Amino acid sequence: MTFKEIMETAGKIVDAAGVFAIVLGAIVATLFAAYGLLKRQHGDDVYQKYRKGLGRSILLGLELLVAADIIRTVAVAPTFQSVGVLALIVLIRTFLSFSLELEITGRWPWQKKHESELK
Repeated sequence: MTFKEIMETAGKIVDAAGVFAIVLGAIVATLFAAYGLLKRQHGDDVYQKYRKGLGRSILLGLELLVAADIIRTVAVAPTFQSVGVLALIVLIRTFLSFSLELEITGRWPWQKKHESELK
């Protein structure tokens, strides 16, 4: 097996892990939400927890998908065109990650945690 084949396989594995993280996270968040509704918890609380759980799984999946793109682009075929496409993909996914982080926590990733979150 050549280096290129190993890196291509590694990229596919990390890609699959990213998709798996999103799907598994969505399933787990849905199960917790369904359990919360069955326990007659307040609907808004269940909804907020569901959004946070789903958002976290999407964030993790996006990070893994970006890592897979980097592995395949830089290690396998580092041309100007492929690096440019990678830069665009990373830019879009970074924007999505920042937007999701803001939705989940109510603050940007670089902002400090509130006193109430530290406890």
